[in-house]
This record gives sequence, structure tokens and C-alpha cells, in this order.
Amino acid sequence: MRASIQVCGCFPTGQYYPGIADRIANAAKEVEGLAPGFDGKTNWVEAPLVVIDFETTGRDPTQDRIIEIGIALFEGATLCEAPRAWLVNPGIPISPESTKITGIDDSMVRDAPNFAQLFPEIVHFLRKRIPVAYNYTFDRSFLLAETSRWKLPAEADVPALDPRCVWIDPLVWARMLQPEAPNHQLSEVCNRFGISIQKAHRANHDAEATGRLLLAMTRDLPQYYGELIRLQKRYASAQDLAALQRLDAKRKGQT
Repeated sequence: MRASIQVCGCFPTGQYYPGIADRIANAAKEVEGLAPGFDGKTNWVEAPLVVIDFETTGRDPTQDRIIEIGIALFEGATLCEAPRAWLVNPGIPISPESTKITGIDDSMVRDAPNFAQLFPEIVHFLRKRIPVAYNYTFDRSFLLAETSRWKLPAEADVPALDPRCVWIDPLVWARMLQPEAPNHQLSEVCNRFGISIQKAHRANHDAEATGRLLLAMTRDLPQYYGELIRLQKRYASAQDLAALQRLDAKRKGQT
């Protein structure tokens, strides 16, 4: 699948703004949060992307651990090779809830390497690539927690290990493009875009589906990497605020 993006002032709604493309390109250079080694004027669709997905023992990166790593590599709107997956021995029991979701139990990871043992191999796939994840703050928090826990080095040419780097997040864009949808779970959004997931909640399948979903939304997203991240941060902040307001309204309704 190859996406086609035209350089114009049309984003992300398709409305045309005369002369804005050049101003966007220049402003994109100064956006904070870009992956080290990539210019804001980069056409992100053509750039090397690494889509990352973790299955974990729970949702708290300070207490829980990664049990499966999935990576899918894209470049030029094309899947470069078959997505890869690694089972990880977390060193702690896997909760029944996690096993119910992922299908991964203690017996499956008992003889698997731990995160530190896998780290050199994983870094090879992360090097010099823009990181992508669905709900990226979850995956990034676990990646940084594991590297910190094992005192592993953060190499300069591995953007995913830089805590300042904002990963491309298809969830933010799915929420923006489909605001009236009943939910934005990866499987549900993929279904609405006609993208199949062979095994949901297994890391390599989720990683591939996330990459394909991002590319399916390309025509509605800015071309320049810097502008993509600038707008993503804005939309994410607005979405977080709206979620807090809904939660607050719900709590007040219960009192």
C-alpha cells in the first residue's frame, strides 16, 4: 500500500489555505518533540518508521513488566518485512486479567529471555527510525521504565529511547477524525478502516495493524513530520482535557 500526499495547504480537513504550505514547512523545523536525527520538513510517510507494541502484566510501568514485544518496520508507506515478536520473562507473575486479554501465561515466558537480554536485539530495530505506537504514552512509559530498571544505555541514534521524543500516535488522529465513534480501541478503529488484525492483543499483530492504520489515515494528516507532531500534541491536549471534563461531570452527577 502506497500513500499519496500532495504538498498544499490542505490539512487535516481538506480545506485550502492559500500560501500556508511554505509557512508550515518553515515552522515545522522548530517543533519540539521530533525524533533526533529527523528534520521537521521530513515527509514522514517516506521516512523509516518503527511501530512498537508491548503486552504487559498490567498498566503501571513502575510495578508491571513487559511480557511481549512487537515491532513492525515501515518505510515509503510499505511494510519492510514480516513483523517480529519476542516473549519476555517479566520476573513476576502474569495476572489472570493479563492472560485473559493476551493469552500469554507464566508457562509461556518461563524460559524466555528477560528484557535486558533482549535489549541489544531490540535496539537494532529501533535505531534511526521514527517511533510509532497506538496510545504511545503507554508503550513509551514501559520502554523507559524497563531501560531504567535494568540501567540500560540510551543511545543517541535511538529516538524511541529519548524521553523528549513524541512518538507518532494513530490513536490521537483516530479520535480527531472519528469524534462520534462509540470507542477508539485499536481493533474497532481498524475495523472501521477495513484493516484486519489476525490476533488482537498479540504484539506483532497489533504493531502491524497500527502501522497500516496510520497509513490509511495519511490523506487526512499533514505531510511534514514537524507539523504532524505539532498538531498531534495540540489535539492530544484537547482530548485529555475533554476526558477530564467528562470524568468530572460524571462524578458530579453521582453526588
